[in-house]
Amino acid sequence: MVLTAHAAGGTSVPRSEFKLGAKPLAAALIGVACGASPLPFNVLPLVLGPISSEFGWDFASTSAGVTVFGIIAALFAPFYGGLADRHGVRPVVLWSLLLFAIIFASFYFLPASKTGYLLFWAVLGAIGIGSTPVTWSRAISMWFNRHRGLALGIMLLGTSLAAMVVPQIAQAAISAGGWRLAFPVVALLPLLVALPLAFAWFREPRPDERPAGVSDASGTVFGLTLGEAARGYRFWVLLASILLIALAYGGAHIHIAQIVGLHGFSVEVAASVLGVVAIGILTGRLLIGYLFDRFWAPGVAFPALLLPAIACWVLMGTDAALWHVIVGGFLLGFAAGAESDVIAYLAAKYFGMVHYGRIYGVLYMPFAIGSAISPILYGIVRDRSGNYDPMLAAAMVMFVIGGSLLLTLGRYPAANEAS
Repeated sequence: MVLTAHAAGGTSVPRSEFKLGAKPLAAALIGVACGASPLPFNVLPLVLGPISSEFGWDFASTSAGVTVFGIIAALFAPFYGGLADRHGVRPVVLWSLLLFAIIFASFYFLPASKTGYLLFWAVLGAIGIGSTPVTWSRAISMWFNRHRGLALGIMLLGTSLAAMVVPQIAQAAISAGGWRLAFPVVALLPLLVALPLAFAWFREPRPDERPAGVSDASGTVFGLTLGEAARGYRFWVLLASILLIALAYGGAHIHIAQIVGLHGFSVEVAASVLGVVAIGILTGRLLIGYLFDRFWAPGVAFPALLLPAIACWVLMGTDAALWHVIVGGFLLGFAAGAESDVIAYLAAKYFGMVHYGRIYGVLYMPFAIGSAISPILYGIVRDRSGNYDPMLAAAMVMFVIGGSLLLTLGRYPAANEAS
């Protein structure tokens, strides 16, 4: 049953999904912004140099922490998704935010041992994944059906919000007390901002609050088990598509400043292109989410994922004009915004919500692992060839194949057709 409001003349009309789900969506947006998806990646670039200098490590060793973090988080994603399915998202999110804040703050005590350093990152990955979209998106997908794509896009803007705010907070802490202080100061965001807001506003809808398409008239939620999903071809098509796109994109994002530098542009221009990438991510999340709600999502995702293939072609060589580099950066960012929406939206549409958390968690694994491996592949190609062209050419192919695979998914199951 869906809550209704009475219009003039006594007729009942469905209440707005955004009116019903506004508070959970706002809590999820801030929760994503203060969770393990963006915070480590917005702090590490600022402390990478100081840690390397203090401990006498090379940058590869210092950077390895975030690779360990990403792989461990990916492996634990299905576990946290399953917890959310069984016990509800709210307790998983609240405990994960609290423990993530405590562990991240404890990075103040990072040891000079490489083993200890990597262990800190491994624990953060095992705990922090519960504060990422793997969990938040389950509740948002339960609150929204007709406007699910836009709602997920808004939720994922949290990572863009963090990119604008967190580096300034971290840098102020570093200036005041050194690189170690950045961790406990930034950890105050999940502890004092996201956690209280989630406690007050974040929950899954009651059966009478769910929109049509999430559950039937009796309140029964539609959906497949993980085993049922894995027996169908769509699950493996999505898995392959996500892995290809993550391998193509992750390293391009991390190495974009170096790619810009090879075209003869200054560090200042490279920093500006990073800003353009961020604008592309924001635009992609909102626009693709909006279009997902109005058209068949794979048909929207396919051309969106061709755009970064064009970006790779533009960024090859060493003589691109400035506007070429700027356009290339924007298109790469746009793809990242689209890819994040693709996983959450298509998992809900094709597999339903009963075991959404576990299914999303498994689909998140190739995304996280591919994103962690991709920068290494780009670095190896750069070291051996002196440029990124062979890897950019391979990325072009992966973007095209990854996007094309989505076109084989077919119609949404009848229960999940937009109403």
